[in-house]
Amino acid sequence: MGFRQFNFVMIKMQIMKIEQIYTGCLAQGAYYIESKGEAAIVDPLREVEPYIQKAEKDNARIKYVLETHFHADFVSGHLDLARRTGATIVYGPNANPSFEAQIAGDNEELKLGDITIKALHTPGHTMESTCYLVIDEYGQAKALFSGDTLFIGDVGRPDLAQKVTGLTKEELAGLLYDSLNTRIIPLPDDVVVYPAHGAGSACGKKMSSETTDTLGHQKATNYALRPGMSKEEFIREITTGLVPPPSYFPFNVLLNKMGYERIDQVIRRGERALTPEAFERQADETGALILDTRDPEVFAAGFIPNSINIGIDGNFAPWAGALIPDINQRILLITEEGREEEVIIRLARVGLDHTIGYLSGGFAAWKAAGKEMDSIDSVTATELAVRLKRDFLPILDVRKNSEYHSEHVVGAVNIPLDLINDHLPDVQKDTSAYVHCAGGYRSMIFISILRARGYSHLVNVRGGFKAIKACGEIPVTDYASPTSLL
Repeated sequence: MGFRQFNFVMIKMQIMKIEQIYTGCLAQGAYYIESKGEAAIVDPLREVEPYIQKAEKDNARIKYVLETHFHADFVSGHLDLARRTGATIVYGPNANPSFEAQIAGDNEELKLGDITIKALHTPGHTMESTCYLVIDEYGQAKALFSGDTLFIGDVGRPDLAQKVTGLTKEELAGLLYDSLNTRIIPLPDDVVVYPAHGAGSACGKKMSSETTDTLGHQKATNYALRPGMSKEEFIREITTGLVPPPSYFPFNVLLNKMGYERIDQVIRRGERALTPEAFERQADETGALILDTRDPEVFAAGFIPNSINIGIDGNFAPWAGALIPDINQRILLITEEGREEEVIIRLARVGLDHTIGYLSGGFAAWKAAGKEMDSIDSVTATELAVRLKRDFLPILDVRKNSEYHSEHVVGAVNIPLDLINDHLPDVQKDTSAYVHCAGGYRSMIFISILRARGYSHLVNVRGGFKAIKACGEIPVTDYASPTSLL
């Protein structure tokens, strides 16, 4: 988690400070607003200490926790932050949380130091979705915290709230069209847009890698804000090409709405150091998932049998949330030394709160204890090319379907990692196959999951499709040729 501060040119903007706290793993932006010793936090992450420290540094009191909606892709820190600071949690209309919160009316104004924050109800992504407009002491609109209503280059997907509302994605898209055209587009062009997500988030489909922009530039470049677009055109464009959301999204919404365990309790339970013997006993007695967060190549060289690899230095939390189906699953960790708390917190960000301990001394301690070990075969792209010249070899491409259709190895079968359970019957346990993703991160997750289920003939291609392309010896195509599953 890191702070990105944006300094405004206008002198009168010195009455306030706005900082973006962007978390790359989740492609999520939280915000710190401060004026005259009062602060507000917008869409905070689960670990709240950085916000508290920031306010203390500024000699400010956190007055509000502003939530743009009930988030699906992460568990917010609103409850812990309110407990720690006495701040008021604020939602917009239609929110009905199980805890104490201020439900702001549409256009309701909140005072923060010398500035005003106006709640703009913008239903569409969800029915309670609300943007927060910052107005300076001269009555000028300066910043919009747009949540998942408006992204840079995109808008929020309208299909996540269907089950809750009983509305179709088309009906929600129509509401979003109205929200954008009546509440957002009329705002001044120089208003700075601060969205809740950037590229890589599953909450949209065309988000820019930029994490802030002026509204005027978005009006000129964002496909969803195109001048003259009819509601029918808008609905068609934003509902086309949506892929199923990750399975953990509904659970996170529930936690954000109903409440959750304090983060310090989650950390305390997870930071239990276990000897190899105690670790093994816990795995046997509790049925806990053994999660190894080391680098994929390090994992491949040696690991505890039946453990799953999701490397901490990748899109760790979203993949953990997507691939661990039970939010109450007990988890035992193997991590790099000193990164235990980091892993526990990042799991908790997506609601996986039930880490029950970690292997003290890491995998080296397991190996030194003479415990059973396993490994995964890997080949370089060059080695794969040599083998392909000698014989036909099944190749599994575990990238997203869109990546595969853009370009892939001729004859490769596409089984996206997030759809692994749907395709288990299509992979033969007694058939060797070579597995690749884009760079080697997802392929190791894929192989480790299947390895734990008895698939022992899968070989990892080091460096993934990037290495295959660089090798130049394996035929690739830029169109989707017909393939059959194994």
